[in-house]
Amino acid sequence: MNDRAVQLVPGFGWPQARLAVLAYAHLMVCAASLYFITAVDSFPGVLSSDQSHLATAILNVVAFSPVVLLFAIGRFSFGYLVGFYFYILVLGYLWLIEFSLLDYDHRLALTSIVLSALAFLTPALFITAPVRQAVVIPARSFHKLPSVILIASAAIIGIGSLYNLKLVDLTEMYKYRAEVALPVYLRYAVWIFSSALLPFAFACFVVSKRIIQAGVALFLMLLFYPIMLTKMALFAPVWLLFLALVSKLVEARRATILSFFLPVFVGVVCALLYKAGLIPLKPGMVYFGIVNNRMIAIPSLALEVYNNYFSGHPLTHFCQINVVKFVVACPYDEPIWAVMAKAYELGAFNASLFATEGVASVGLVLAPVSALVCGLIIALGNRLSSGLPPRFVLLSTGILPQVLLNVPLSTALLTNGVGLLFLLWYVAPRSAFEHNAATYRSPTNSPTNLD
Repeated sequence: MNDRAVQLVPGFGWPQARLAVLAYAHLMVCAASLYFITAVDSFPGVLSSDQSHLATAILNVVAFSPVVLLFAIGRFSFGYLVGFYFYILVLGYLWLIEFSLLDYDHRLALTSIVLSALAFLTPALFITAPVRQAVVIPARSFHKLPSVILIASAAIIGIGSLYNLKLVDLTEMYKYRAEVALPVYLRYAVWIFSSALLPFAFACFVVSKRIIQAGVALFLMLLFYPIMLTKMALFAPVWLLFLALVSKLVEARRATILSFFLPVFVGVVCALLYKAGLIPLKPGMVYFGIVNNRMIAIPSLALEVYNNYFSGHPLTHFCQINVVKFVVACPYDEPIWAVMAKAYELGAFNASLFATEGVASVGLVLAPVSALVCGLIIALGNRLSSGLPPRFVLLSTGILPQVLLNVPLSTALLTNGVGLLFLLWYVAPRSAFEHNAATYRSPTNSPTNLD
């Protein structure tokens, strides 16, 4: 029977139901991961390990869980990908707040983050109408563009290696990262190419089945690690390869959910096996710390820290954006991440748009308004990428959800090249992907695979 012919309720059939079941399964895995994080004293002085708060934390997650149904009915887009990762961030905070040891208005914070999530997700998921292309790159030139990006990346890596080139493991990474001193122009180039342009080139190569060039793109991404000394640079090639494999097997919406579900599920299994005494501390809990903590706990914990700090300190009024400092007096002489590092001793604490453009810039009351504006910016990305193959959009933005979980949107737009990626989507000739679109529409694939 054709799945599209079966409607459980108007607009919600079996394909949407299966997607909803997968999304809910992911919520359960995330809740299990959060349980292991709060069951031990993972963040002393910030979170309690008192499990008497467990029932309330579960209730928060259950109450917010119906919002995940938006991802069952929405079509795939850039906002769908980013929105799902942000949904889990908010879900994590709703769990962690019940274990909070920090003093601020928790009730107001709960209301603010739920309204902020809804304000962000509504435009990010549902504003997808295309923008008329006034400028289009000729298909022949567009076909050559990824190779140009590879050549430029190699040049930047060569120049960057003259300033910093250290092969160190993860245990020494933070020690030597503090010594990295790149010129401003080179620092911007490194972040833009590693976060946006090389993934864009990789996506072009994958959808056009230029496998060797795709491998070269991943190799160049790895070469940024000795220069940048960040986990993102080290793991980005593996992450993009993982996304390419998953998106080959399933359509883009399922690939989005599985890209979060599978790594976190492995971490939960590792934690269970360690608790049962079946595996040693390493590598099981090391994996859990790197993946589950980094993907769920840390971005959510940033909201906890920012809420506490800015409940008793002046708001930034967006002065963390350098241009704004020219017109607004800024109460902080240092970057916000450095202020947080000194206040809480949790390391350099960058945070997502909910914490930075929201809590830090305008406070809890106006944070939903800021989230709405950010959602509209993400929606602009949806419109500029409309008409491109979903798999291409997924792969070209593969690194960005991880970036946006941990840095402000304003930083991502400029420093990490999101704005430049928007421009490339806009000028990309849709005709260059027509052969691939025909492949997606083959008789063995349902038209819903284009969602």
